[in-house]
Amino acid sequence: MAPWHWLQSQPRFRDLTRGQGLVEYALLIIFVAVVLVALLTVLGPGLQEIYENIIESL
Repeated sequence: MAPWHWLQSQPRFRDLTRGQGLVEYALLIIFVAVVLVALLTVLGPGLQEIYENIIESL
């Protein structure tokens, strides 16, 4: 019997992957947040100038 199958047959190890989906979604959200912060850091000054020009033209 392969070690993984033995682990799955043990009651205390059966639910090891139970929270896996939640952790994956949390990592995805963190990744998206980091990318957004990086983009705003790089593009922020340019966007600020665009908005200032729009406000001045009003």
